[in-house]
Amino acid sequence: MNYKLILSTILKVVKVEAVLMILPLIASAIYRETTVFYTFLITMVSAYLLSFILERLVKPSSQGFYSKDGFITVAFSWIAVSIIGSLPFYISGEIPSFIDALFETVSGFTTTGASILKDVESLSHGLLLWRSFTHFIGGMGVLVFIMAITSKTTDRPIHILRAEMPGPIVSKLVPRSKDTAKILYLIYISLTIICIIFLLFGGMDLFEAILHALGTAGTGGFGMKNNSIAGYSPYIQWVLAIFMLLFGVNFNLYYLLLIKKVGAVLKSTELKTYFIIVLVSIITITINVYSLYGNFMGALTASVFQTSSIITTTGYSTADFNSWPTLSKTILFALMFIGGCSGSTAGGIKVSRVVILFKKIRLTLKKLIHPNAVSVVKFEGEKIEDGTSLEIGNYVSLYFICFAIITLLLSFNNFDFETTVSSVAACFNNVGPAFGLAGPISSYADFNGFSKLVLSFAMLMGRLEIYPLLLALSPSTWIKK
Repeated sequence: MNYKLILSTILKVVKVEAVLMILPLIASAIYRETTVFYTFLITMVSAYLLSFILERLVKPSSQGFYSKDGFITVAFSWIAVSIIGSLPFYISGEIPSFIDALFETVSGFTTTGASILKDVESLSHGLLLWRSFTHFIGGMGVLVFIMAITSKTTDRPIHILRAEMPGPIVSKLVPRSKDTAKILYLIYISLTIICIIFLLFGGMDLFEAILHALGTAGTGGFGMKNNSIAGYSPYIQWVLAIFMLLFGVNFNLYYLLLIKKVGAVLKSTELKTYFIIVLVSIITITINVYSLYGNFMGALTASVFQTSSIITTTGYSTADFNSWPTLSKTILFALMFIGGCSGSTAGGIKVSRVVILFKKIRLTLKKLIHPNAVSVVKFEGEKIEDGTSLEIGNYVSLYFICFAIITLLLSFNNFDFETTVSSVAACFNNVGPAFGLAGPISSYADFNGFSKLVLSFAMLMGRLEIYPLLLALSPSTWIKK
């Protein structure tokens, strides 16, 4: 394992994070928030200079970079950016507890949107922008961003891309991984700008539009109002609902649209399944909650918004779905696990894995009836090898083992069962709001410090899809053989 190259890459990540703090620094200056301005200035200068000095001391003798190195780099880079990113909240005193500041920052970078803040409106503009900007950075991945701007062409990028991008299958759109990262980010930024424009047409001011577009793009859900999106017009709610769904789509499909391969997009099994799940959920929930709203449009708008928000694991809310009928709550709970498409900014298990698993189960049942029949599992027109099916099965098994362990650890907080299980589901799947005491009109403020650390770890595991953190914590990874 190339320790020096791993450390050098992590230090580059911290330097990039320090530079990115210029945006909230500017916002603090515009709104004359002196304390927050100097907080960001001190944090970014200290982080950059320290990384710069250490980077000069750590000079890799080899550029060899392997798959294991990629996973370790991603795991520790995310831990590093979370710790550095939490400092402005803590140093400014707006979040006086470091554990709370770390929880909020991890929630931001992992695009979870779970918050310990009971009064988000009391935050300064600079910290509000940084809070939502962490969604945007984490949505596509901070290391993917570095790949997009680096000039070096090594085997490093594809190992990082596979370790950081969500979903079971990560491939290069073009021959060079660096160019793939650039394409992904151009699509990501373009969709975000379009979202900002639509929000401006709805009456939002520029700061609000940017804040909510960043939260939507990263499918994170941090806003600037205590009631999330409930106080905004139906137009704003529909715009955000549509863009949440768009950011839950595999970004590779947008690239195919750009190069005019519309047929390939329309044939996408994952895309069709994704929208079928969304449509069925919307119809069912609309019917189920109709009596609560008394009119069709009110029920439909609430249903569309919450379905879009939960399946894409964004976490914005326009209603207290905690008080919805059991059927609607059960559907939303199931959507937390399914999540969006692979290669999107959404969390969850991913639609592609769900489709492949169901196809594998159907094939197994078929073989029980016709043992000699020769059949294969196909996905997106290609044969799924047994090795790939096994990997997906192993991932889902590991996913639920981790889910059970995290739930057990969280149970020491002694909250009710609904709160405990749904909080783990919401954080592990990077959704944010849960049910019970962690519902959409509540926060995670009442959880104890241990539980917040456990849920922070769960958020990181969910965003990085388990393996990077497990490898980083495994003793065998560090033992030289």
